[in-house]
Amino acid sequence: MCPENVSAAHPSPPFLFSRPSSKPLPSDLMKPFVRRVSSGTVKLFGKRESGLHFVDRVASPDDPDLATIYSGDSNRPPLQRNKSERWRIQPLQKRLRRAEKAPARPKGVGQRIELWMINDGARQIFFGVWIFLHILVAALGFINYQFKDNLQNARRTFGFTYAIARTAALVLHVNVIFILLPVCRNFVSLLRRTPLNNIIPFDKNVTFHKATGWSIVTWTVVHIIAHMVNFFRLAMSDVNARTPQQRIVVFLEANFTTGPGITGWTMTICLGMMTFFATDKRRRQRFEWFWYSHHLFILFFISWQLHGMFCMIRPDQPPFCTVESAGVFWKYWLIGGLIWVYERILREVRSRHITYISKVIQHPSNVMELQIKKEKTKARAGQYIFLSCPEVSYFQWHPFTLTSAPEEDYLSVHIRVIGDFTRALAKAVGCDFDEAGKGSPTGGLVGWSGDKVVINRVLPRVMIDGPFGSASEDFLNFETVLLVGAGIGVTPFASILKTIWYRMNGFNYSGPTRLSKVYFMWVIRDYDMAEWFHSLLAAIEEQDTQNKIEINIYLTAKVEEDDINHIMVHDVGAEKDTITALKAPTHFGRPSWDKVFGSIVEKHPSTEVGVFYCGPRALSRELHAMSNKYSDPSFRGTRFFFRKENF
Repeated sequence: MCPENVSAAHPSPPFLFSRPSSKPLPSDLMKPFVRRVSSGTVKLFGKRESGLHFVDRVASPDDPDLATIYSGDSNRPPLQRNKSERWRIQPLQKRLRRAEKAPARPKGVGQRIELWMINDGARQIFFGVWIFLHILVAALGFINYQFKDNLQNARRTFGFTYAIARTAALVLHVNVIFILLPVCRNFVSLLRRTPLNNIIPFDKNVTFHKATGWSIVTWTVVHIIAHMVNFFRLAMSDVNARTPQQRIVVFLEANFTTGPGITGWTMTICLGMMTFFATDKRRRQRFEWFWYSHHLFILFFISWQLHGMFCMIRPDQPPFCTVESAGVFWKYWLIGGLIWVYERILREVRSRHITYISKVIQHPSNVMELQIKKEKTKARAGQYIFLSCPEVSYFQWHPFTLTSAPEEDYLSVHIRVIGDFTRALAKAVGCDFDEAGKGSPTGGLVGWSGDKVVINRVLPRVMIDGPFGSASEDFLNFETVLLVGAGIGVTPFASILKTIWYRMNGFNYSGPTRLSKVYFMWVIRDYDMAEWFHSLLAAIEEQDTQNKIEINIYLTAKVEEDDINHIMVHDVGAEKDTITALKAPTHFGRPSWDKVFGSIVEKHPSTEVGVFYCGPRALSRELHAMSNKYSDPSFRGTRFFFRKENF
């Protein structure tokens, strides 16, 4: 690995990694340690549990450093506990045994409301108002279409299903107002910096977009079913259709030869394809299909506009609608549509700014790092960008979290190579991952277009849109933060930890901050995933003389017996952890969140704690529940504010 670029004004943390030695040790020396670990409080084989406690290393509570472990050989030298580990050991781990119980639940109605408002109130109120709006529009619409004097002929022909179909159409038009606004990311990023962010959960913009989309799907189904009944009644009442075959022809003609029928089924096909490829599983597996199919919304909206212009059902009295009328769809689409069009134009303009890849680094575990230079770009820690590589695909834009700090003179992203686009991008920049996806065991510098290094390949052009705001951007608003990353979900916290590193070293001049304590917890399946992040953590530990940042790495993979041997023997008397070469110890298994949150409650009373997470949904639900469980709205209580990145 080559060291990172060093800026004259803002030196970067070193990015060098040295693996602990994996030289085999004598089997007679390994066996006692294997026996003692296997018989300890944690099962390393089979079910994985939280924490690896080397209880046999502390035989005397009064003298933890010089505790002799008897393994049948009294002549063996005493084993010392890692001195740096004792000095560096996290208060989270020191207080675990005393932090087993959750705080008493609030009894008063006022306290219960305050507790509810910490993490769930604003979001649930917002979505509650949105649902109430749907119910109100549906109720008023049905009353209007069912009892309006000017629609008696339509009700006489079709019955109450006419009112149902028109009511569903009205709710669909209301949804059009909202469907595009959440994906206007510049608009959302601007609003989340206003006081409205305390009322409207702008960080849930994707969730709101999905909810609106599913509402459109639901009411579309209602609209279609109602109109199928209407067409059936139309065929049955046609005086020219006397036989069943003739009535079937009338029914099919109404569906597939009329303007409303053709545009309606076109909309249905577009909506079905967008919905099919937008499900989480298919979107993650084939993002390209999701991307292209989702742009069918353009044809969907055009068909919708035409759908209401044919005036298939007319009122009883003038003013009558005519084919030449402009319809009503455009009135509902106008606000969100114009903002969306403006943002697309803005993307095209910004993508024309001078942008080039300055460095490419291939990391282990199928991860590549792109360092990009772009003019007229200002970023904040925790933000993300949309990236396009015309050499791979001119039309595809993919979101990636920034791993660079605002203090650095470049933008960097760490990309896990798992899909068609990322594989093609890796090939275009010169990364060579083998079939197993591991590439080089130690990673390496692929390309660098700096002043001192000349590369023998031309790196492809990239275009960038953004950066945009995210939930992690708010970490400076809290006095204490708990950062939890799972796997590659650690990427938002790379930028945050770098920013904190620069602040500790006096390279950030943006003024004082409330932030005084950071707990960083990384849950990974295997250590190969941690190598690209290692040098940043090592640099932070080296500079963190006041112990403001506490690092915990949890390794959840099954530990083989040979690995246990190496870990136990190499850890004896070592100044740093055997696996990570960090001062912070590595834990085996998943964290005990009850103990972690309970410890923070004890150590930080009367404090607002920001809990930031990026990773799989299952752990997100658990952390959300823990944040609610351990929040205390009383005067001296600790409050946990949960924030989740979209993953």
